[in-house]
Amino acid sequence: MTNSKSRAVGIAAAIITIFIWTAFVVIGRASAKMTLTPFDMVFCRMLGAALVVIPWGIFLVNRMRTLPSETNASKPYSLFGLSPLPLRQTLILGVFGGLCFSPLAYTAFTFAPAAHGAVLMPGTLPLSTALFAMIILSERFSKQRALGLVLIACGGLLVGGESLLKAFQGGTVWIGDVLFVCASSTWAMYSVLARKYKVDAVEATIAFTVFAVLCYVPLYAVLAYLQALPFGLVSHLADAPCSEVIMQMLMQGVGSGIVGNIGFTLMLKHFGPVRTTMMTALVPSLSALSAVYFLGEPLYWNLIAGLVLALIGVVLGITSSARPIVPSERGDVSKADRGEGLSAPNQLIGDTADFPPRFASAPRSGGTKAV
Repeated sequence: MTNSKSRAVGIAAAIITIFIWTAFVVIGRASAKMTLTPFDMVFCRMLGAALVVIPWGIFLVNRMRTLPSETNASKPYSLFGLSPLPLRQTLILGVFGGLCFSPLAYTAFTFAPAAHGAVLMPGTLPLSTALFAMIILSERFSKQRALGLVLIACGGLLVGGESLLKAFQGGTVWIGDVLFVCASSTWAMYSVLARKYKVDAVEATIAFTVFAVLCYVPLYAVLAYLQALPFGLVSHLADAPCSEVIMQMLMQGVGSGIVGNIGFTLMLKHFGPVRTTMMTALVPSLSALSAVYFLGEPLYWNLIAGLVLALIGVVLGITSSARPIVPSERGDVSKADRGEGLSAPNQLIGDTADFPPRFASAPRSGGTKAV
């Protein structure tokens, strides 16, 4: 794929993903007045996604089985032929991207308003992703990118700061806020690991969705049917109208769960985890403005100001470059630092999309840290 086509694919993925995430937040606000409980919505999300990813996964795995043995050996599959990724990658991505994220996020909605989630999840995502990228990918960020992260955080606080302050008035709102941050952190970990493993966007989405579906859907269906959900939880699946269930399956499962996740993983491939999550930080402001139009919520000056700050932060972030931590800065020189025993593609560090072309060649004297 040429650079121009690759860039076009990345930009298209970014536009689609941000649109879907914004719609996810707006629908989440509207769903607060509907019949389904948050865990019912998780069930509908996973069930809707399962209707697509399970046949898709079977198709991909069967196609892999028809490949020559040499090629097939390098592309192992798992989970009874449903996941096109190796078992270890499927489990790790599945835990962070599927099994942890959705229950944490939807549980948070039972304690805190949807407006808090609209700010805290996409708003803290760039910060936690940057932290994990420093630890796992050994990235070091320029002052320009650090300034972009600060502006994005300030923009999010302008949009939802007043609402977040209500958490200090007592009650259980703070529990929901903590869960929102935890959900954001699990998705940040998925983002960095997906970049580290260099997984295909479609295969990664199928893998972690199938894992989450197999772990959650059968168990929740049985417990809901027997009215034996733990911690006093109840299910309203039987009481909800079919239109509401189908809408959640389509919008949350197919839209956000499949199309949005494929788009996000494509963004990781083209822009790297930190740039990607900085772009999705536009979601709080865009969702707040969308709620003004679609839900009739009031428009305040802080929404416009927050969107402007977030836009400036995104521009600063995506036009800056991350650079590797070289051994002289870290104080130790390992075998990996010298580039010994590694193939050329693995002698890159972290977010390779951030680097000038000179980092794509074999390491110079002193080397760079291998991922």
